[in-house]
Amino acid sequence: MSELAAKRGAVTAAKKALFLLFHIGSERFALKATEVAEVLPRLPLKPIAHAPAWVAGIFAHRGALVPVIDLSALTFGTAAQARTSTRLVLVNYQPQSWAEPRRLGLILEQATDTLRCDPAEFQPYGLDNRQAPYLGPVRDDEAGLTQWIGVNDLLTEDVRALLFSAELSL
Repeated sequence: MSELAAKRGAVTAAKKALFLLFHIGSERFALKATEVAEVLPRLPLKPIAHAPAWVAGIFAHRGALVPVIDLSALTFGTAAQARTSTRLVLVNYQPQSWAEPRRLGLILEQATDTLRCDPAEFQPYGLDNRQAPYLGPVRDDEAGLTQWIGVNDLLTEDVRALLFSAELSL
């Protein structure tokens, strides 16, 4: 391969990003891999009293308590199914750019595949869904539509205050 061809290939690869794919029911969604800290099997959680139904609970991980939300319950009101492919995905949650990122757990169904593509392939879908600001643009391919989830838009201020009210550590 010539040096010029190698540079062109590097530029093409640089435009592409890696996404973790998952399902909510039969619908496909994606998280940008740079927001994913770790993918774990589904673990037992301690429920949080008076939290919204889609807040699955908390668990201890590497010396810190990590809140967990069920993305299926948040989005469509139905808890994620307990499958072997259901994962607890830890993400870097940073709603304010000046604040330190925190770990947030997401229960995701069928979180076993990845996609490498240009983020520009995701296009706005024309709806102003103020109730779900985390539902981002969509990408169409032979398998159908895939919607990008914005991690930093998942929690309202009230829920953020409940889940991250104090620095919780063990």
